[in-house]
Amino acid sequence: MDRIIECVPNFSEGRKAETIDRLVAEIESVVGAVVLDTHMDTDHNRSVITFIAEPEQVVEAAVRVVRVAAELIDLRKHTGEHPRLGATDVVPFVPVRGVTLEECVALAHAAGERIAREVHIPVYFYESAARQTDRVNLEDVRRGGFERLREEIAIVAERAPDIGPVHVHESAGACIVGARPLLVAYNVNLRTADVHIARRIARAVRGRDGGLRYLKALGFALRERGLTQVSMNLVRYERTQLHHAFEAVRREAARWGVAVAGSEIVGLVPQAALDRSAEYFLRIENFSPDIVLENRIASALERRRTGPRVSEEEAAAIVTDNTKLSHPYTLPQVTGGGAAAAHAAALGAALGEAIAGLIEKRGMTDAVEQEARDAVQELASLRARLAEAANEDAARRARVLAARHLPRSNEEEARARANQIEAALKGATAVPLEVAGIAVQIGELLETLAEISHPSWLRDTAAGAQLAMAAVVAARYNVLVNTAHIEDEEFTSEHRARAGDLLERARDIAARVETMLLESLS
Repeated sequence: MDRIIECVPNFSEGRKAETIDRLVAEIESVVGAVVLDTHMDTDHNRSVITFIAEPEQVVEAAVRVVRVAAELIDLRKHTGEHPRLGATDVVPFVPVRGVTLEECVALAHAAGERIAREVHIPVYFYESAARQTDRVNLEDVRRGGFERLREEIAIVAERAPDIGPVHVHESAGACIVGARPLLVAYNVNLRTADVHIARRIARAVRGRDGGLRYLKALGFALRERGLTQVSMNLVRYERTQLHHAFEAVRREAARWGVAVAGSEIVGLVPQAALDRSAEYFLRIENFSPDIVLENRIASALERRRTGPRVSEEEAAAIVTDNTKLSHPYTLPQVTGGGAAAAHAAALGAALGEAIAGLIEKRGMTDAVEQEARDAVQELASLRARLAEAANEDAARRARVLAARHLPRSNEEEARARANQIEAALKGATAVPLEVAGIAVQIGELLETLAEISHPSWLRDTAAGAQLAMAAVVAARYNVLVNTAHIEDEEFTSEHRARAGDLLERARDIAARVETMLLESLS
C-alpha cells in the first residue's frame, strides 16, 4: 500500500461478540481493506474497529459496514454509558501515508452521500469535513443523543442533517462522518464508584474548561467493575501527551482521595505518542507492542506480503492564511482584577500573534509555517474569549454589589440576602478561573512559538509568557478573595485548588521560556 487511510468506525454495541465479528467480516469482504484492531467495552456498550485501506477501497468498506450495522443494531434497545446518535455512531477518515487531510475530507463526503442515499440514514459531517461551523466538534453534533435527535430533527432547523432524510432511521438513528488527523483515545480508570467525581475530574482536565489544551474528556461509570472512568481524546498528542493526561487525572483524583486503578488505550496508538516508560508510568493495562499503530500496520501488510514496514508520518494540518491580527489590541477600561487579568493575558496573546506572523514571513520550513498559522488562529480565538470574559467579569461584580445592597431587616430577608450573595460570588469566581485557564493556554502557545522562532524574538515571547503568568496570578487573587466569603466548602476547595494548579503551570511555562531567552544571550 502506497497510500494508506485509517478508518475508525464506532458502533453502539459492545456486548455481543458475534455482532462485531459480522462487522469485521463485512469490512474485510472488500479486497484491500485490512482490520487492524477491535475494542469492545461492555459498560459503554460500544465497540471501535480500526481498519486501513487505500482511497479506492476505504469508502466502499465504510459504507458496507454501516449498512450491516443498521441491520444488526437497534438503538431503541440500546443502553450504555457512552453518548451516541447511531448504530454506527462515528466514522472518521484519517490520513496515515501518502494521503492529505483534504483528500480524507473528500472521501468522508463521498461516504456520507452514499450512506444517506443507499442506507437511508441521515448524515452529519464533523471535524475537518464539517459543512457548518457549529458541527466541527463531535460533542456539539452528538449533544442530547439519539432520543433527543429523534424528537428535534424535523422541527428544529439547527438539528437538520447535512445530507439524507430529515428523520432518524427507525432503528439505526443517524451517522456522523468526518475527517481528522491521528488522535489517541485514552482512558484512566478510578477506584471509586462515584461518577460525579469522574465527571468533575474530566471537567478539570479538558481543554475547553481551562485544562490541557488538546484534551477532550468525559466521566463515565464502569458498573461491572465498580469503578469510574475519565475517557479522553488527545487530539494533538504531540502537544498534550499521554503522560500529561495521566498526571492531570491522577493529580485531580488525589484531591478527591481517589486512586488510579489503571489506564487503557482504545484502538491503536502512534509510536510517537509512547515513551519508553509507557507501561510503568502510565499503568496501561493493555500495553503491548501490538497496540502501536505502526507495528500493527506493518504486521498486517507483512501477512498480506505487500511490502516493507510503514514509516511514521504526521497527519496533515488544516491550512489557514490568517497570519495577521484581525484587530489590533487596545486596552479598554478596567473595572476590576478579573478584567485586568483578562487584559494582561490578551496582551500576551497579541504578542504571540505578532511573533507568529514574523515566523511565517521568514519563510522557514512548511511545518514551522503551519505551526505559526495554527498559533495565530488559536491566539485570536483566545483573545476574543478574553474580551468577553472582561465584560462578563464586570457584570458579575455588579451582581455581587447588588446582592449586598438587598434589605436584611428581618430573618427571612437576611437569609435571602445571604443566599443571593453566595450565588453571586460563585458566579463571580467562575470568570477569573476561566481567564486563568485561557492564560495558561496562551502561555503554552507562546512556548511553542519560542521553540520555533528566531532567537532575536525570544524577548517578546518571554514577555508574553510573563504577561500570561501575571494574568493567572491576578485571576487567582480574585478566586481566593471571592471564595473567602463562600460557605460551600467543597466549592471553595475545588476552585482554589484549580487556581493553584493553573498558577503552577503558568510559572513553569514562563520559567522555561525565560531560560530559552537567557541561554540565547550566553
